[in-house]
Amino acid sequence: MKQKIFALLLILCAAPAFADFKTKAKSAFLIDYDSGAEIVSIAADELMPPSSMLKLMTLTVLFDAVKDGRVSLDDRFPVGRNADYQNPLWYPASKICLSAGQDISVRDLILGLIVLSGGDASVVVAEKLAETEEKFTDLMTAKARSIGMPLSTFGNASGLPNDKNLMTSRELATLAYHIISDYPDLYPMFATKRFEFGEYKTDWCRDWGKTHTVNYNKLLFIMSGADGLKTGHTDKGGYGMVASATSGGRRLIGVINGFYGKGHDALATEMKGLLSHGFSTTTTKVFYRPGEDVTAVPTWYGRSNTVMGTVGQTLAITVPKNVGLSGVRVLARYTDPMPAPIRAGDILGEVIAERNGDVIARTNLIAKSDVGRVRFLARAWRNIVTMLMGR
Repeated sequence: MKQKIFALLLILCAAPAFADFKTKAKSAFLIDYDSGAEIVSIAADELMPPSSMLKLMTLTVLFDAVKDGRVSLDDRFPVGRNADYQNPLWYPASKICLSAGQDISVRDLILGLIVLSGGDASVVVAEKLAETEEKFTDLMTAKARSIGMPLSTFGNASGLPNDKNLMTSRELATLAYHIISDYPDLYPMFATKRFEFGEYKTDWCRDWGKTHTVNYNKLLFIMSGADGLKTGHTDKGGYGMVASATSGGRRLIGVINGFYGKGHDALATEMKGLLSHGFSTTTTKVFYRPGEDVTAVPTWYGRSNTVMGTVGQTLAITVPKNVGLSGVRVLARYTDPMPAPIRAGDILGEVIAERNGDVIARTNLIAKSDVGRVRFLARAWRNIVTMLMGR
């Protein structure tokens, strides 16, 4: 057996770095969804108050409960005293305007969190799933660590000012990527522009609700292809937004935090500028997606002579538009032949993209299907043929 390198594509030339982006925000971070390439990175690893962007983690914990069947969108959660609109905590804060003693559907809780940034909704979720908001923050922390967010800390489920509420722009982008990729049935709810809650229990809330129906994420209204995710604001932390948009089949994820412009409209304009910068100055080439054929790998003692390899994760690169796709070659490296038995998903090797000898992207080459092992007599015959024929 030997390590084989199979050249899949070859293009020659070098590529310069991405162009700079100027912003009034304290932190800005922009990545390509497919390649993971960092297009803009300004103070991306600085821990900052995330304000209501933290609710994305609250939603993620809830989404897990929906995804694994513990909760359905039609289930109804009880509203306790801590989430009551008369709690002084919610006077200046964003809310749905809930009353203690009522119940609310999970679907409305999700839309209330996304569109109205309902802090009261976050408490309802926390108390239902973990009994108390404090215990719920443990679930948030555990989830964050499991998806590659080692720095974020949480003091509550709403994002209201708390010394423990700290996240980086990079980790907010990681969280957005996770939501988009792992909850495809739920993610479209982030594009909801208007939510009218129909179950108010008091006249005060009914009047309040008449003027609180439009998503705080104004990017949805000013940028074609924008479909999420969440804004936030505190006096101390300024304005922030986690956003995503698609253009020409390509998706970018952007984060802005520490922006002290004039309101959510100015924030949306700043985010539109960040995303537009990425789309206009860079291009992404997707070479392979999971499930697509990459190369047939010879087997040893296999019931099939080869096993088709695919990629474990999307293999893609992002480069400056003025260079295009120059400077890259893509290689598949694998053991030839691969001993059977082989199971679908087994790692056969890797697929890499490199420029001038430097690896710029890589993913596992995995088996698309099972390949059984031939029986003893068949193996013996193959050994004889190999000795006689030299192969």
